[in-house]
Amino acid sequence: MITYDPTRPKWVQIYEVVRTRIESGEYPPNHLISEVQMESEFHVARVTIRKVTAQLREDGLIITTPGMGSFVAPKKSP
Repeated sequence: MITYDPTRPKWVQIYEVVRTRIESGEYPPNHLISEVQMESEFHVARVTIRKVTAQLREDGLIITTPGMGSFVAPKKSP
C-alpha cells in the first residue's frame, strides 16, 4: 500500500506509481489498466483514478477504447 505525501495531490502520486510500472515493463504493452483495480489498490475514489488515467492518456502512455477499457500503449521506437 502507498503512503501518501499530504503535501501533494493523491492522483499525482498514483500517476507516478503507474507511470513507473509502465516504464519499467511491469505493465507491458496492451496490459489492461483497470480503474476498478486501481481504486481498490490505492484506496481512493473513482474520480481520483479518472484523473490518473486522463493524464496517462494525455502523455501517450495508455490508449482507451470505448467499451473495452484502457491499455498500455505500444512502446515507441527511439
